[in-house]
Order: sequence, then structure tokens, then C-alpha cells
Amino acid sequence: MTRSVVWVKPEGAELAEVRLGRLGAGTLTASGWAIGGDPLPYRLEYELSTGDRYVTARLLVRAEGVDPDGGPWRRSLELVNGPGEVWSVRAKAEGHAALPPPGGDAAGLTGALDCDLGLSPLTNTMPVLRSGLLDGGGPAEFLMAWVSVPDLAVRPSRQTYAFVRRDGEHSVVRFSEPGFVNDIVFDRDGLVVDYPAIGRRVGAP
Repeated sequence: MTRSVVWVKPEGAELAEVRLGRLGAGTLTASGWAIGGDPLPYRLEYELSTGDRYVTARLLVRAEGVDPDGGPWRRSLELVNGPGEVWSVRAKAEGHAALPPPGGDAAGLTGALDCDLGLSPLTNTMPVLRSGLLDGGGPAEFLMAWVSVPDLAVRPSRQTYAFVRRDGEHSVVRFSEPGFVNDIVFDRDGLVVDYPAIGRRVGAP
């Protein structure tokens, strides 16, 4: 099953072409494009693939823009989740931008099953589908390889998801991490309909 979805955000938008395997034990592949304006205007594109049970296999992200003081800049980040959930991190930066450096220490990501691309509603799908949280359950705790946007720095992030309720054809799942809690609305395929303060899907009821 292939889906094309668009989310509007407080400072930008995102388009994702998503291919989902069967629920509960499937795979996900996606290509996406996003624009944003904070802390400086940028354009971003990504490619994501998972193995069985929606476990991240590879995430490739590219970002670019123009710094008003430094001129054009480009960055790329590749995360690969190897055997035993031992990750590799490859990052590259060209030009000057007033941003933290891309990449990070892969050692802290060991054991993580998922990537989490900052400001993207897409990467909330994998842990929710794997844990069956559309229909009940939780809280379930996860270690994520979290990618900050647009600088493309990566660090470990511990997050918790828990089923809250069914609302017609939608499921509400509570997301929490230290200092942040939000209720996310998913459709029956596990794609985000509304993630307050992050993005709301165009055309969703």
C-alpha cells in the first residue's frame, strides 16, 4: 500500500510518499520533502527504509539553505542501523550556517530500534505500529536516534507512547519525553492525522 500525505506545520510543510507493509509485522519505506523557517529558512529531503517490524534500517537526510551572513550551505546525514542495533553515523557539511554541527556519537544510539526525524510526523508511525498502540496498550518506552532539524545533529532520546482512546476511525496515542507531552491522532494505517504544534495533515477530517 502506497500513500501520499501532506502535513502543514507552524513554520512550513512536508510531503511524504509512504509505502507500508502489512500491519503488525510489516515494513515501511518513504521519501519526503520539507520546508521550514526556524532558525533559518531551509529545504530538506529524506529517504527512510525499515526492516521487519518497522525497525529502522537506514535514514538519509539532506538539508540546504542560504545563511544571510554566510551564504549557501548544505548538509547531509546518513544513519544505518546494523546488526545488534549498533548504529553508524555519517555527516557532511558544506558552506557556513549559524547551526550546530551535523552528526553525533553513534555509541549512544546502540539498542535503538527507531530514528526520529525532528519536526516530521512520519517517524512516529514505526513505534506505534510495532507495538500495536492503535488499538490499546502501553505505556511503551523506546530509545530513539533523534535527528535535529535543520542542523542534522543526532542524539539518543528516550520516549514513551501509550494508547489513550479510539475516536471513530482514528486512534489517539499519548507521546511523552522529559518536559514534553502531546496527544497524537493516527489513522487506521498508523499515519499521523494531527500532531499538535508539529503538523496537521491536509485534507484530514
